Amino acid sequence: MASSASTKKIIGIVLAVVGVGLAFWGYRLSGGFGSQLNQAFSGSPTDKVMAFYIGGAVSFAVGLFLLLKK
Repeated sequence: MASSASTKKIIGIVLAVVGVGLAFWGYRLSGGFGSQLNQAFSGSPTDKVMAFYIGGAVSFAVGLFLLLKK
């Protein structure tokens, strides 16, 4: 059976990878036609893109914290 420390490290790795994936997905969405059109008129990215960026950053930070925590 896996120890608690190794389980936390695995969860940390998964969260970090998911965080990078979400941020990349948000980046890809920001290049879409609808998002660019909205950004041209409002000057800011869409809420959906921002949700992916924020979710990715939080997931990555929590994953990194779990990885580096002793």
